[in-house]
Amino acid sequence: MNFIHISDIHLGIVPDAGKPWSEKRAKELWETFKNIIQICNEKLVDLLLISGNLFHHRPLKREVKEVNYLFSTLKHTKVVLIAGSYDYISKGGLYEEADWAKQVTILNKDTMQSVYFSELDTQVSGFSYHSYEIRERLYDTVSRGDKGTIQILLAHGGDETHIPFDRKQLAKAGFDYVALGYIHKPELWLEERMAYAGSLEPVDKNDMGKHGYIIGEIEVDTEKNSTITQFKLVPIATREYVSLHFRVTPDTTNVGILEDVSAMIMKNGEDNIYKITLEGKYDPMTPLNVDLLYQIGNVVQVIDESIPDYNVDILMYEHADDVIGMYIREFLKEPMDEKKQKALFYGINALLKQED
Repeated sequence: MNFIHISDIHLGIVPDAGKPWSEKRAKELWETFKNIIQICNEKLVDLLLISGNLFHHRPLKREVKEVNYLFSTLKHTKVVLIAGSYDYISKGGLYEEADWAKQVTILNKDTMQSVYFSELDTQVSGFSYHSYEIRERLYDTVSRGDKGTIQILLAHGGDETHIPFDRKQLAKAGFDYVALGYIHKPELWLEERMAYAGSLEPVDKNDMGKHGYIIGEIEVDTEKNSTITQFKLVPIATREYVSLHFRVTPDTTNVGILEDVSAMIMKNGEDNIYKITLEGKYDPMTPLNVDLLYQIGNVVQVIDESIPDYNVDILMYEHADDVIGMYIREFLKEPMDEKKQKALFYGINALLKQED
């Protein structure tokens, strides 16, 4: 039996709202989801497992209609999904009211339920969120179902406010595969036979690295009365969020930093979206205009950790009898580390501006 596992698609979100690329990104999320349906048809995938947050909110009628049509085009694949923290099931919601395609099974209760596929001798279990937060450790007591040689669990959560659980303990429940959702970074634990698929497409500046879907296969060893589970991540996302670090020096100019960072972006792919962190020391007499960096590509955030290149000895001499000198002397009473040095320079910078 083979499967594709996805989660946290967040259909309906507009990533990086207000940025020039945000509307295009919203469409790209839909296109990537459509690609998954096409892959299922091409590879004759048995099960498409969706472990929560198919939608970014409780789904709208038009969104359900579009998704349901895509599911109806599956030629071989059965879909099993649960609602997650963002698209949780509510009274009168479309998850329960919609006339879903025959290929689709939604485990929509707030307690464990299962669906059994006799042709695959496989049982899939799970439950949906009915509120944004669930703090109880509901996965601590789950166990294998009572039908089918192959047992799969759909689960969503992993932090204190969204069903906390212990991975090692959950592995002891004996499932042949645990399809996890909620965490956007893909994480695969082959030995425990469980994985976070991660978000299908990155939807936030903190969703760094590769994103895609998990494809796997569960083989039954009849002689040993056991199963063998294999799975891997397949990157499919249209773009990535990339973190770039640039070290400035007292000789760095606004024109120079624009040219250098532009070259870094070209090297890493113009379509990607960038968080840029500035480090090092700059000339305090010619401070850099870091806002210019937002003009050179898909830059979602600039973090300026650079500090002015002050000569502390000269400043001590020039300000021996004022508050700046007192401030410096207090800092120099104890050994300096990088954090204290930054605090010292930030304080000097603020005091000098106040003096001006």
